[in-house]
Amino acid sequence: MRLPKLDYSELTPTQRAAYDKHAEKRKRVSGPYGIWLHSPELMNLVSPLSNYMRWDAALSEKLREFGILVTARFWDAQYSWNAHVDKARAAGITDDVINDLAANRTPAFKSDEERVYYAFAMEVLNTHFVSAETFAEAKAIFGNKGVVDLIGSIGYFSMLQICLNSAQVDLQPDREPPFPDLRS
Repeated sequence: MRLPKLDYSELTPTQRAAYDKHAEKRKRVSGPYGIWLHSPELMNLVSPLSNYMRWDAALSEKLREFGILVTARFWDAQYSWNAHVDKARAAGITDDVINDLAANRTPAFKSDEERVYYAFAMEVLNTHFVSAETFAEAKAIFGNKGVVDLIGSIGYFSMLQICLNSAQVDLQPDREPPFPDLRS
């Protein structure tokens, strides 16, 4: 990891307050939050957004976990993938979809929600825009609020992945690298 892990006993008062506030909901500070703790002001802004995207967004838990996997794979964020693959599976994402994503293949979706989320995410991540057809399909499935939360989730989850990769957060010691084409 490129930044030192901060020990709670050594935190500044501002860092300690950010840690404590975040830990009220999450119980611990790990992954990207350990990085953001180096900038407690940023952590104080990101943590409520994180909580909204993880628990309160107008997307089902299944789609929120799916979105984390989609963006983790797009950004090759192995830590995030390993942290969420079991949660995605428990929320209803099938092994064939998970395996295809891990192999960097477009899954053969049985769920229109997953298919449209994936199409929307891939269009915006790859081309920086979303076609009128995909946007209309997403709006029909998720509604106006859901489309806005879909957009927000892709942006927020991408921010997580960029943070983890830039800081080179170490993989969980009990997990193997998840992507067959990436071993660093």
